[in-house]
Amino acid sequence: MSGALTCSVSDLSAMLGPNTTAAAEYICGQLGTVNNKFTDAAYAVDNTYLLFSAYLVFSMQIGFAMLCAGSVRAKNTMNIMLTNVLDAAAGGLFYYLFGYAFAFGGSSEGFIGRHNFALRDFPTLTSDYSFFIYQWSFAIAAAGITSGSIAERTQFVAYLIYSSFLTGFVYPVVSHWFWSPFGWASPFRPAEDRLFNTGAIDFAGSGVVHMVGGIAGLWGALIEGPRRGRFEKSGRAIALRGHSASLVVLGTFLLWFGWYGFNPGSFTKILVPYETGSSYGQWSGIGRTAITTTLAGSTAALTTLFGKRLLSGHWNVTDVCNGLLGGFAAITGGCSVVEPWAAIVCGFVAALVLIGCNKLAEIVQYDDPLEAAQLHGGCSAWGLIFVGLFAKEKYLNEVYGETPGRPYGLLMGGGGKLLGAQLVQILVVAGWVSATMGTLFFLLKRLGLLRISEKDEMAGMDMTRHGGFAYMYYDNDDESHRAIQLQRVGPGSPFPRSVTPPRA
Repeated sequence: MSGALTCSVSDLSAMLGPNTTAAAEYICGQLGTVNNKFTDAAYAVDNTYLLFSAYLVFSMQIGFAMLCAGSVRAKNTMNIMLTNVLDAAAGGLFYYLFGYAFAFGGSSEGFIGRHNFALRDFPTLTSDYSFFIYQWSFAIAAAGITSGSIAERTQFVAYLIYSSFLTGFVYPVVSHWFWSPFGWASPFRPAEDRLFNTGAIDFAGSGVVHMVGGIAGLWGALIEGPRRGRFEKSGRAIALRGHSASLVVLGTFLLWFGWYGFNPGSFTKILVPYETGSSYGQWSGIGRTAITTTLAGSTAALTTLFGKRLLSGHWNVTDVCNGLLGGFAAITGGCSVVEPWAAIVCGFVAALVLIGCNKLAEIVQYDDPLEAAQLHGGCSAWGLIFVGLFAKEKYLNEVYGETPGRPYGLLMGGGGKLLGAQLVQILVVAGWVSATMGTLFFLLKRLGLLRISEKDEMAGMDMTRHGGFAYMYYDNDDESHRAIQLQRVGPGSPFPRSVTPPRA
């Protein structure tokens, strides 16, 4: 603990006069006891803060589950909910056995960790159990992102395989590169060993978490192909809308709530003064990070609202929710090192990136039910570039340690080295995830383990794979139901064709 109380018996006895060594030993002993209490309290406060943040991040799994459920058709609700539960469960086991060791164990040439498998020889002097649970909650968030991209047409066994591989190996290696003090691109390395003298700045995981999940989902959806009926032979896109905007909004608010653990919680400690004896410390940085997170998401939501209104002529709540999340994903990398006004710029551009990526996806006939690759991949890539442009020198030194001449944001007068490091991160994350997850999805397809049959897809996986529907429903595109409906209500019915009349 910095600023610890010290007491020297020899110095104190000299001031007290002759024959007072015993008194000096007693006073120093009491001061030592008080100092230990302060140290214990500091550890308790910091670990409590980290555990609370971990619980917030874990609550995002509820948000992912609700968002995914509302964004798919009702006949696949049970399937997508089950995959979200198992992302957390399988991720917990594999991150415990392998993931944490690969991410934060002692390094092998900066590429991968190699200690603490199954938490052996844990806790350490630098990491406690609260740190493990916090990092696990991040790992399963990456897996949850991917599940949305391949929803409604993926075999259940494929979910289990990719989720275990992603949380146990692919994601941990990336987090080792950028978050471990041993990682080759980490900003925590000694100054002379850092990439471009700075290291890549990805505070809470725009690249480490969101790009990893988004690019993994991109390859899964590309290799599987679009859902049946998503595109006509002419290439025209057909909207296969989710069945519940209410669940989408609920999931979005839960994710928003959890993001306050995701971004501010990534400080991992709160009891760190920046200026000893003043009211300014890490608690101030945590508050500022919560503000930048809020402003980026809010700006992106409003920009998407009006942007999509101009393009489609509608005020669409689902689009606004995705825009909000895109702003959050973008600001995550630099939330702690930028001014609040810069977060507004981040959110505005993130919304434009999301709209552009969605338009490109339609052109190339790419189908992602939750826009996960566009949102978490595209917006997060912009977020890493944003750090290289707007990171402030003062905040970088506070968060990552004082370093004379540290490169900072290009537009803030800090030169282009930080931007160069950010571009390297984008390239290596995209390359690593493409090589690993792309290969995995390709092998699953060749083995016949990736996509369900056309018959099962049309009927819905809830009935064909999970024993029944989540609840009673009728799809608007169910032709057999439309025919029965017309027979039931007859000509002249007050109910339009697209509305199901109440049952007797």
